[in-house]
Amino acid sequence: MRFMVIVKASKESESGAMGTEQELREMGAFNDQLLKAGIMLSGEGLLASKKGARIQFSGGKRTVVDGPFAETKELVAGFWIVQTKSLAETVEWFKKCPFREGEIEIRQIAEESDFGDLAEKAPDVFAAERAAREQLASRH
Repeated sequence: MRFMVIVKASKESESGAMGTEQELREMGAFNDQLLKAGIMLSGEGLLASKKGARIQFSGGKRTVVDGPFAETKELVAGFWIVQTKSLAETVEWFKKCPFREGEIEIRQIAEESDFGDLAEKAPDVFAAERAAREQLASRH
């Protein structure tokens, strides 16, 4: 199973603070543990929302809203993509995350099998999705 582990933004991350040298070393060591265990597929920190934008969709209309965004608690400051056997295993790993303050959210990534009958009704769509994933994997 693949999971996205979402790091919730804080006032500090939204201020552009990048952490201390010690915090960066601790996070590097944690990421190294995930890599050595073979579960980390990807992981990145994100810059503050003032350097981002949102696109709002309403019917055929697209509206672009430039950052920063007011609701810090609803923003993402970083993420990992991991592959484990279960949500419980992912939770156990991320309880070891070296954060002193903050919150992370763990969400399972939808797989083809999660779509039930739709996978049978639109096999070409799912074949294209598999091909796209394979192409992305070959780039790395």
